[in-house]
Amino acid sequence: MAKRISILVCIGALLTLASWSGSAEVIDRIVATVNGHIILLSDWEDSLRYEAFSGGRPLDRITAEERKTALDRLIDQELLREQQPATDSPQASAEEVAQRVAEIRKQYAEAGTELGWRALLDKYRLSEETLKHHVAVELDLMRLVDARLRPSVSVDSKSIESYYNQELLPQLRQSGGQSVPLAEVTGRIKELLTQKKISQLLAAWLHNLRAGSEIRGEALTPASGGRSQ
Repeated sequence: MAKRISILVCIGALLTLASWSGSAEVIDRIVATVNGHIILLSDWEDSLRYEAFSGGRPLDRITAEERKTALDRLIDQELLREQQPATDSPQASAEEVAQRVAEIRKQYAEAGTELGWRALLDKYRLSEETLKHHVAVELDLMRLVDARLRPSVSVDSKSIESYYNQELLPQLRQSGGQSVPLAEVTGRIKELLTQKKISQLLAAWLHNLRAGSEIRGEALTPASGGRSQ
């Protein structure tokens, strides 16, 4: 009798494990791999929640196309992470992370109180630690891109003057604003044009990284590129 009970207990334990395994398979699964690195469905959903939250958008308004774009961004992030130096890689400070979190918080009127802030995080199924982690990763990758690409960007005075005359002044006239001397806005225009060039270089860099990488996944968009399977 004792032996029979022992066998039943073992069978019950195995069925429980099988049930857990089946549940895990439904709840979480691999949606892509990047050079052998696994991206799970939970990573994808977590990223979507963060993007919606940081962008001030309701979760229920995310389209299927936006979901695919978010997965593409996760793949791009992994490709960029592979380019980070193994040592001495600059990381976002706690102050920088806190400042970015504060900027996100300002988008929501209900986040003015601590209770409202907590309720908002719960609504997006995010913890404050998870939010800080996403912000830190974002800042680290931005720093990597800037350090790698900015040195190759050059903006001459002719480009700055052209933007001032053809873009800025018409915008000011259309909005009814007062014109400002070129000298006062030269620095801002130069940075804006620099950021535009960095964005173009980043797109080309990611294209090359994808072309030389093994990217697999059923949910990839047609623009994913690389040696996708």
